[in-house]
Amino acid sequence: MKNKVVLAYSGGLDTSVILKWLINKGYQVICYVGDVGQGDNYKEVEAKALALGASKVFVEDLRHELVTDYIFPALRGNAMYEGRYLLGTAIARPLIAKRQVEIAKKENCLFLSHGSTGKGNDQVRFEFAYYALYPEAKIISPWKDPEFLREFKGRTDMIRYAKENNIPVKVTVDKSYSEDENLMHISHEAGILENPSERCPEHVYSKSLSPMMAPDKETLIEIEFENGTPVRIKNLEDEVEKTDPLELFEYANHIAGINGVGRIDLVENRFIGIKSRGIYETPGGYLLWAAHRDLEGIAMDKEVMHLRDMLIPKYAELIYNGLWFSPEMDFLLAAFNKSQEQINGTVVVSLYKGNAMPVYRSSPVSLYDQDLSSMDIEGGFDATDSRGFININAIRLKAHYLVLRKKQPYKWRPAFLK
Repeated sequence: MKNKVVLAYSGGLDTSVILKWLINKGYQVICYVGDVGQGDNYKEVEAKALALGASKVFVEDLRHELVTDYIFPALRGNAMYEGRYLLGTAIARPLIAKRQVEIAKKENCLFLSHGSTGKGNDQVRFEFAYYALYPEAKIISPWKDPEFLREFKGRTDMIRYAKENNIPVKVTVDKSYSEDENLMHISHEAGILENPSERCPEHVYSKSLSPMMAPDKETLIEIEFENGTPVRIKNLEDEVEKTDPLELFEYANHIAGINGVGRIDLVENRFIGIKSRGIYETPGGYLLWAAHRDLEGIAMDKEVMHLRDMLIPKYAELIYNGLWFSPEMDFLLAAFNKSQEQINGTVVVSLYKGNAMPVYRSSPVSLYDQDLSSMDIEGGFDATDSRGFININAIRLKAHYLVLRKKQPYKWRPAFLK
């Protein structure tokens, strides 16, 4: 166990350099590749790791589990960080780390390593999960290692090292921005994207069409939910229908992506306090989030919704900060799952040039009463009761402003009373 390490490996520049660097330091490196939908050629990734000196390579298909156990729970809680980001990168990290820990235990390995930088969020997400699931683990984090940092100041040094050590890489100094892709989304950051006052070039986008290039016609998509979880998606234009969770989410990505849905350009606050500019494409996630939230409007109790909404920012923050495996997360997941027990029904969403707009919905447990809500039908509600309701709820407002008038009489007294 002294020199055996499981490295979370992608085959990209950073982890390929780290693989060679660990081997040169005398470690026996086991590479682990988690397939969360990034679309890589995993045979090539495996062959590359073995060619660079890895003792073993594990390639694990985690896509179905990612959808059912991570994306859908985030959806049930409407998780959205800082009101805008759907947490595409963050939602995959705990699953990747969990499987890495399982492999380490199977291989009787105490050391775990990753390629996340010392300025970013992923270092925290990986290491929190390691410690939660494998408290005895020893973590090798090269981007926080003084010896590694003396040798590598940035990507230019890594590209040089790769050339010197015959490590094939696709990244060049000219195309230096970083991308992270999974089923949920693709992120683009760093390099030419670091200046927030410069518009992201169109060629950077890869998971969605520009709204300007999207079809000039509406596409109607029907989504069915059971207990807050999507169970069926259907294109009402061509009758394509999917019910398997992975196929459902992949189709949501496809149909929303070709309609230009799910792009966002933002500056966010990283966990460690640094602001970061990110370009995100989350087409399927944006579509399902919009439909789910809309269904809650007809099927969720008002007070439950308002109480749940107070928890959403904290829930999103926990996911973003890498605290999926924590007691507070267990508590919130239990609360959100309880809130979703009656979120059943269907929503039809109109997709058109970057927009995903719910247009109608139905639920077998609808709390909506058309007659009660109608302004054309009298009945089921005594309008004169509203007078007492308003008077009672206005008591504290009267008291508050009467006190202010006593303190500042000329400010609060109408001109005709002065």
